[in-house]
Amino acid sequence: MRTARTDSPTKDRLLHAAQELMLAKGYNATTVDEICEAAGLTKGSFFHYFKGKEELGAAVLERFCDSTMQMMQTAPHRQIKDPLERLFGYVDFLIEMSRSPMAAKGCLLGTFAQELSDTHPKIRSMCAARFSKWAEGIKVDLDAAKAAYAAKARWDTGSLAEHFIAVMEGGMILAKAKQDQTVIEENLRHFRRYLSSLFGK
Repeated sequence: MRTARTDSPTKDRLLHAAQELMLAKGYNATTVDEICEAAGLTKGSFFHYFKGKEELGAAVLERFCDSTMQMMQTAPHRQIKDPLERLFGYVDFLIEMSRSPMAAKGCLLGTFAQELSDTHPKIRSMCAARFSKWAEGIKVDLDAAKAAYAAKARWDTGSLAEHFIAVMEGGMILAKAKQDQTVIEENLRHFRRYLSSLFGK
């Protein structure tokens, strides 16, 4: 039996087409036929790489999150040594990103979490794990900044990291509802001021 290559350009075309369609329409409204048409491939090609739509959705989510994480790891703020300034730099980087056309497409992680958590346990679990990983990354810098600038503060860095994710994801939801990308920037600036007040800066 032939095994499908994991790094095939054909598979990548399917993943790219699925990601674009699911960002625009959501998971449930996107059909396998539409994905194949957008990728310029047959259904035979689709089923060569994926058992079904849920397996594709899981792969698309992994692809989206891995790409986003890589972008964050190579962003300019990661070179800042001071942890608090690095946090401010992170928020500033996201503010800048919120102005790009890419931000208007939304976040596939947030979209899947809202749409599929009650119906697709595997994808829900993946979303929860990815949100946790995101929060853990922020918490590392928050821990270091708290140790350096607010060691006696009683607020919890883990819950603050999750609060930031709620601000970011909620901002994107509101931006879509209002058809106004500036909503994301406004919410991030509010969080930046809150962060500054916590550290007395």
